[in-house]
Amino acid sequence: MIVLKFGGTSVKDSYWIDRTIDITNNQIERAPVLVSSAISKVTDKLISIGKSAEENNKNAIFETIETLKKMHFDVAKDFLTGKNLETATEALNGFFQELESFSKGLFMLKECSPKSLDMLVSFGERLSTLLIYHRTIERKIDSELIDARKFIITDDNFKAASPNYDLTNPKIKEYIKPKKGKIIITQGFIASTPEGVTTTLGRGGSDFSATIIGSALDAEEVQIWTDVDGILTTDPRVVPQAKKLETISYSEAAELAFFGAKVVHPYTIYPAVVKHIPVIVKNTKNPDCTGTSIIKQPVEKGIIGIAGKKNLTSINISSYRMLNAYGFLSRIFTVFNKYKTPVDLISTSEVSVSMTIEDTANIDLIEKELEEIGKVTIESNNGTICLVGKNIWKDSSLISKIFETIYPTSVKMISLGASDVNLSMVLNDDEIDDAIIKLHKVFFE
Repeated sequence: MIVLKFGGTSVKDSYWIDRTIDITNNQIERAPVLVSSAISKVTDKLISIGKSAEENNKNAIFETIETLKKMHFDVAKDFLTGKNLETATEALNGFFQELESFSKGLFMLKECSPKSLDMLVSFGERLSTLLIYHRTIERKIDSELIDARKFIITDDNFKAASPNYDLTNPKIKEYIKPKKGKIIITQGFIASTPEGVTTTLGRGGSDFSATIIGSALDAEEVQIWTDVDGILTTDPRVVPQAKKLETISYSEAAELAFFGAKVVHPYTIYPAVVKHIPVIVKNTKNPDCTGTSIIKQPVEKGIIGIAGKKNLTSINISSYRMLNAYGFLSRIFTVFNKYKTPVDLISTSEVSVSMTIEDTANIDLIEKELEEIGKVTIESNNGTICLVGKNIWKDSSLISKIFETIYPTSVKMISLGASDVNLSMVLNDDEIDDAIIKLHKVFFE
């Protein structure tokens, strides 16, 4: 069996939903499971409902709901007819009645907690998969729609929940029975706690859903269908000459994703790694393109990609008490753990520790506690460039070439990845794009 995940731009209207079904139906003898995101822009609109509730803006809430209604009912009317259209319309009305009632509750409370937000945004995937399912009925394709919240079970870390694989894997096998000649349709991104409370896997989590399902069912492969031909050497918005990679390893793809590449979700990789399942990134607009295959082992070929991430904050903690002492790193990371703030990069010396973070929601509290350990310096408007490839940090001539290329750009911090596949640098935000352009020209053009 295979798993095919389609992003929001791949299901943005009736035409593209049909393209998505065509791609899946062409592989129907491989027992496909179709995992779909919400229709493009729908998740953002649902999030805006929560913000409007907090801002006491009732008109904005119901204007957004009317916009969402029109989007989904227009798609239904475009490609459904007769009794099938009536059934789909009834189901859509049920969803929107539920959404309206839920939104009224948020408005009355003037809040939208992470728990409420997860429930709110879940409507996007539930609506899109309903339309896909009814279109397969219209086209007389054997299909089944299953709510992902029945079988992907997570903790209660709302907005970015982590799967409980001990509960999830048996549930997937219980609910999903792949069969040649049949399409099973389900949602990406959404899940639930063991108590049945709706959660989400974080933005972009539909990729994660696909590999969770693929891993549990020992899939032949997982296909990630998006709007580009595959994973590129860098962001094409920065470098239009970016080239498609034919193959990339799990570790390389994870590093590129974590440090800014948007094609695959950073956590997508893990479930596939466990079972050595190939992940293939393909383009819904160009299905004949081979795409990029994410495989187990990196190929010895130097730098294979460059990623950039902006809007980071650098934190430096220095103290002579660190000299020849132990326990300082533990104390530092206890603070970040307390405030659930991930650290992107870290670099250490005998008397200082430097790191970057993306989430600054608790930066004042973090700074206050770190000042009990040493002198703290915080700098915003930083960014990172991550160069990815097998063993690049072992080649001194290559590293020399990297710094010659970006000279005279000021490098504030360097981190050599323990995974053997990345070299990361911290620069000023406004220097990131220019440095990427220079590096790409030297190493790929």
